[in-house]
Amino acid sequence: MTISVLIADDQAMVRAGFAAVLAAQPGIEVVGQAADGIEAVELAHALRPDVVVMDVRMPRRNGLEATRALQTPPRSSDYVPRVLMLTTFDVDDYVYEALRAGASGFLLKDATPEELVNAVRVVAGGEALLAPSVTRRLIEDFARSGPPHRPSSTRLAGLTERELEVLTLVARGLSNSEIAAALFIAEQTVKTHVSKVLQKLGLRDRVHAVVLAYDTGLVQPGS
Repeated sequence: MTISVLIADDQAMVRAGFAAVLAAQPGIEVVGQAADGIEAVELAHALRPDVVVMDVRMPRRNGLEATRALQTPPRSSDYVPRVLMLTTFDVDDYVYEALRAGASGFLLKDATPEELVNAVRVVAGGEALLAPSVTRRLIEDFARSGPPHRPSSTRLAGLTERELEVLTLVARGLSNSEIAAALFIAEQTVKTHVSKVLQKLGLRDRVHAVVLAYDTGLVQPGS
């Protein structure tokens, strides 16, 4: 199955570079390019790509606003693409809000071509992805910079004790294999627990489970 991709970045050379890298890969087709957030939303609805590779900082409408718009389609459409956010900076004030807006991944622009291709495939496959350099450290920074939240157990009431443990470790940036080692269970069992957590909480992917864990107070910044 071919993965269709729309690239949104205000720098023409960056768009061309990303397009060349992705188009050279088997099973990936670049269907369009946008120079700003408004054009990104318009082209996404017109071309319906599987993945939108979205720069955070763009004119007219930034990547955060464009991502939020794509996650809330008009009544006449049920199209909601997966968004892979790109940024130049290791710490970007937009990222936490971008994840809350519905982005499925976050990757630094200095990532290698191989990392970009892998990120597109991961996000297109329904998984979530954070750049390795931000998984543990920056998720807490963005949670800390977001609005304060009082601990709330209402949203998490349907989870079992083990599922809460798994969600807590996911929010702290542990991989499935690391969670398996920490809880002395099989990695496949961890995957099953993660899937059940997402299903029970009505979440699309792992990134949004992390955001919810901070929003509900299950995990505190710096814990």
